[in-house]
Amino acid sequence: MLLSITTTHAPATDLGYLLHKHPDRAQTYDLAFGRAHVFYPEAGESRCTACLVIDVDPVGLVRGKPGERTLDQYVNDRPYAASSMLAVAIARVFGTALSGICKPRPDLVTTPIPLEASIPALPCRGGPELLRRLFEPLGYTVSAVTRPLDTAFPSWGDSAVIGVSISGTVTLTDLLSHLYVLIPVLDNEKHYWVGDDEVAKLLRHGEGWLARHPERELIARRFLKYRRNLADECIRQLREQDGDAQADIDAESTVDPREEEGERKLSLHQQRHGVIVSVLEARGVRRVVDLGCGEGHLLRDLLSRPFFEKVLGMDVAHRSLEIAADRLHLERLPPRQRERIELIHGSLLYRDRRIEGFDAAILCEVIEHLDEPRLEAATEVVFRVAKPGLVIVTTPNREYNVMWESLTAGATRHKDHRFEWSRDEFRAWADTVCARFGYSCETSGIGDPGITPDGHAVGCPTQMGVFSRVT
Repeated sequence: MLLSITTTHAPATDLGYLLHKHPDRAQTYDLAFGRAHVFYPEAGESRCTACLVIDVDPVGLVRGKPGERTLDQYVNDRPYAASSMLAVAIARVFGTALSGICKPRPDLVTTPIPLEASIPALPCRGGPELLRRLFEPLGYTVSAVTRPLDTAFPSWGDSAVIGVSISGTVTLTDLLSHLYVLIPVLDNEKHYWVGDDEVAKLLRHGEGWLARHPERELIARRFLKYRRNLADECIRQLREQDGDAQADIDAESTVDPREEEGERKLSLHQQRHGVIVSVLEARGVRRVVDLGCGEGHLLRDLLSRPFFEKVLGMDVAHRSLEIAADRLHLERLPPRQRERIELIHGSLLYRDRRIEGFDAAILCEVIEHLDEPRLEAATEVVFRVAKPGLVIVTTPNREYNVMWESLTAGATRHKDHRFEWSRDEFRAWADTVCARFGYSCETSGIGDPGITPDGHAVGCPTQMGVFSRVT
């Protein structure tokens, strides 16, 4: 069972940094079903190839198990044909790369580079046509080599096991995620029991691409081995992510699918996080706390940058913290990486010594969920008690709401928003905070400014205040 990954990125040996596997030595890993070997048959400045070889022990897989022995338990294609075992090996051996972590070269993680992945024997239950339907929408060039089932009997047709090569300019993390999900889908089989946790795996590794994939329903059903309850739940969530279905709105959640649908077109989430990270880096912040961290999207961006020595996420919702832990792959992080991140359950309404002593605090789309008495309490906790050197606050700009056709006049972006301020109202609140607690504040907008058909400028969809402590 073989997977080879080749790049012509300059220098090509950067592949070693991304995979966390040194080109100058071979490495071996024990797996539940055999052993995995990683080596580099070529490692030059212009071309580099890493190979993952899985040495499966088909006899060992059935040894000691009760039940009648059959010939196919011992004589099968497991040692050479790619299967869900290869997907498991990718997660085990290349888990750090799959998670998008590269401490020595963090810039490489998000850089699309020319990559080619080859698997000489991959079962494709659906043939080359299905292979192309799965990989071409993701931007790959696909090559498939079919082989006769038996050269002595041409009338038997082609084997379901074909040689596969896909190439494209993508990030290594995306390539590994695509392979992890789609190899079992093509094989249409898994070697282990599929439980409820497989839905979370699929959604995690399909984040950013699966919801928009034209074959998402086929992928979900095959990945989950046609377990209808699991597949239906997964498909429902994918449709909501893509805006194809009306989602239920939880008043306790800080995420409203109607708001996300509008913001998705503008990539506001990414823009907010990018601006916040840029401000933190420019101010030399090393220790940062994300107050109201939700499901960990911003935490993931912060953790991916070694510049930040300590990242703390706090939220009042246990379920959001569970999702954040899963998104951050906390259980699989290397020890040094794991020491940098911490998740805690807590409320902004009460003094909490765990959030004190940080260089900066972030309240990203949080304050609008608090009514006036609770906002006052949270303001006291953050600015008077925790009093970090820097506080970044983002909140919706109410004036921009007229730009979204999905919002009726006077409606808020989320049913749980207690208010949405105009730019003047936000500036007035910021000035009051500065006067009371000894901070200065710079306000700005995030996102493209809007102009109504009658020429009225309504500002940016998100407004941000950067508070700096002066006393």
